[in-house]
Amino acid sequence: GQTPVFPRILGHEAGGIVESVGEGVTELVPGDHVLPVFTGECKECAHCMSEESNLCDLLRINVDRGVMIGDGQSRFTIDGKPIFHFVGTSTFSEYTVIHVGCLAKIDPEAPLDKVCLLSCGISTGLGATLNVAKPKKGMTVAIFGLGAVGLAAMEGARMSGGSRIIGVDLNPAKHEQAKKFGCTDFVNPKDHTKPVQEVIVEMTDGGVDRAVECTGNADAMISAFECVHDGWGVAVLVGVAHKEAVFKTHPMNFLNERTLRGTFFGNYKPRTDLPGVVDMYMRKELELDKFITHSVPFSQINTAFDLMLKGEGLRCVIRMDE
Repeated sequence: GQTPVFPRILGHEAGGIVESVGEGVTELVPGDHVLPVFTGECKECAHCMSEESNLCDLLRINVDRGVMIGDGQSRFTIDGKPIFHFVGTSTFSEYTVIHVGCLAKIDPEAPLDKVCLLSCGISTGLGATLNVAKPKKGMTVAIFGLGAVGLAAMEGARMSGGSRIIGVDLNPAKHEQAKKFGCTDFVNPKDHTKPVQEVIVEMTDGGVDRAVECTGNADAMISAFECVHDGWGVAVLVGVAHKEAVFKTHPMNFLNERTLRGTFFGNYKPRTDLPGVVDMYMRKELELDKFITHSVPFSQINTAFDLMLKGEGLRCVIRMDE
């Protein structure tokens, strides 16, 4: 957030059970299993009515707002003073209060300690490939950045039947892990003297069919675009760049029929589409368990942050009931 609000309860990737509902809420009842999502779906605005967008006018992500949208008040207090909300979810808490438009009702049989991953990062990467890049069976796909989001994009390439899936990362340790997600080739830009896009174009005899960038680094974004094949190549940007970042490429790259696309939350409409992604997991088409490398009780949440900062593991699931 550019204007930090404190104190606030963070957390936005979770799964939970509805404890009670407020006045006027008809879509959910106590006992429903839900995924809270940092960006909502009111189902009434121009974006929600469009088949092509998931950027709800009312409930799209707002990192600065620390209160409920209805009355402008917080639902958390300590010693009579407010504690503020975070992106409408505030899931680092045993209980939270969330706008109904930011909750996706899911199959109650789905294990919440697995499908919680779908409420943010995994859906973002998976959808970038399945919904936006849309590789056909047998295509070559390059994934830039092999964190959890990048590996979710790679999982999408594996599910699509990619013939060659190239992982690109500055950390050589990421290669072994990526093999579980379908990685057939690994490129570390530091191992080469020429730009990585040139390396990939040579490796693939003209470029990959699809590229998905999951780093937030503008240079990686440019490389992802410039490594796709002319005539039909599509590059998709997922990473969030810093405020001053600039994307620079020669216009000829577009004239030669390459396509550059952006995506937000994998182009999934949270309430409409996430139940179907959960069903993909339940049908064993989507593998989620391999993203979970650690699990700790809520009292040890700082251990989870330490693991994240060290870059150890992909997802650490926090168990609220201990």
